[in-house]
Amino acid sequence: MSFDNLGLHACLNRAVADAGYTQATEVQLRAIPAALAGADLMVSSSTGSGKTASFVLPALMRVLASREQQRTQAAPQDQGAPRSRRPVAASGPRVLVLTPTRELAMQVAKAAADYGRHVPGLRVATIVGGVPYGAQLKALRGPLDVLIATPGRLIDHMESGKALLGNIEVLVLDEADRMLDMGFIEPIQHIAAATPAGRQTLMFSATFAGFVGRLAEQLLREPQRIDIASHTQAHADIEQRLHWADDFAHKNALLDSILTERDMEQAVVFTSTQRDADWLADRLADMGHHVASLHGGHPQGRRTRVLQGLRNKQLKILVATDVAARGIDVPTISHVINFGLPMKEEDYVHRIGRTGRAGRAGLAVTLAERRDSGMIQRIQRYTTQRIPAATIAGLEPKRVEPKPMARPAAPGGRPSKPFGPRPFGAKPFKPAGKSFSKKPAGPRAV
Repeated sequence: MSFDNLGLHACLNRAVADAGYTQATEVQLRAIPAALAGADLMVSSSTGSGKTASFVLPALMRVLASREQQRTQAAPQDQGAPRSRRPVAASGPRVLVLTPTRELAMQVAKAAADYGRHVPGLRVATIVGGVPYGAQLKALRGPLDVLIATPGRLIDHMESGKALLGNIEVLVLDEADRMLDMGFIEPIQHIAAATPAGRQTLMFSATFAGFVGRLAEQLLREPQRIDIASHTQAHADIEQRLHWADDFAHKNALLDSILTERDMEQAVVFTSTQRDADWLADRLADMGHHVASLHGGHPQGRRTRVLQGLRNKQLKILVATDVAARGIDVPTISHVINFGLPMKEEDYVHRIGRTGRAGRAGLAVTLAERRDSGMIQRIQRYTTQRIPAATIAGLEPKRVEPKPMARPAAPGGRPSKPFGPRPFGAKPFKPAGKSFSKKPAGPRAV
């Protein structure tokens, strides 16, 4: 369905068209009309499905409606009646979006700016950690339409009395499961309690089981449940491969081979630790790749410049920890490579979702040693999909591929079957004004 049929304001439809979108995705088709009708929503949608627009566009519609209401109240009732006093602009934002990470907050802010480019005088502010307080305080003092924040820094501004949430009309919790994983449940409850009870709440999460579901029960009123996709959905646009490595040197050789393939446009290489990310980025830079690392230990300014370098193609390879698994939306990323495996199975899904975006095809490669076989099995069980094993000519593993782990014995002591789903260049890039961190003492096995 075209965006023109979703009931959006003409200026928003124009902005969507300017961004190059004509047909709405499934999550947008289902969430936008429900949100425009004022319903609270619980939405599960896979990464890259267009969920950001499914809450940003209704939020901007709420801003436009509030402005129109102000103009109506300011207009005289009739010719004989005295002119009404112009209403005072509301203090504090009308829309609040909470995100787990700075990168995701920046992505949402960019979407709000893109889709709101034809909204006259739209005011959007981003409040995240790792950024000086001065500019944030200035943004909070002036009139504000949309506030996008991470919970920790927003709490700081609330305690100082600078963040006023008494006029919030829409509260959005983006990637609520991730925020709870990071320990933000009490900050979220505190923030929600400071907003009006009659607000509309839109909650987006990969799952609503456990604590996430209980939080939804606390914050939402008779919500509509929209379940577009789960972690078990096949990623049709992403080819997944598994390469078994005999040892750390073999893993490095496999990585080097993949990064020199002709069809490699841009790649995100994931590591397990910050130290590994810095070490690997330095190694690849020494080989001549345009590469930089990205992790939570870097200041926000550097992280912003690195992501900009990725978007404008100054940077060909990004070496990152899971801080980048959510919130990076660069359609030209052709490869995702798991050099170090994630700590949680669900993070695998978010990692590979960095490729295969906007209708493009992508390749997700996992490099694993025998000691990683347990996590590989857990990932396959979580996604209910087997990751096909592959080899590279000349770099075939010498050791035998690990056998699938058996499931626990079934009731009655009969052993169950082994698990298995059904078949189905150049100088290093350096951000302007910032140098790379010093090399760590030496490589550490991942």
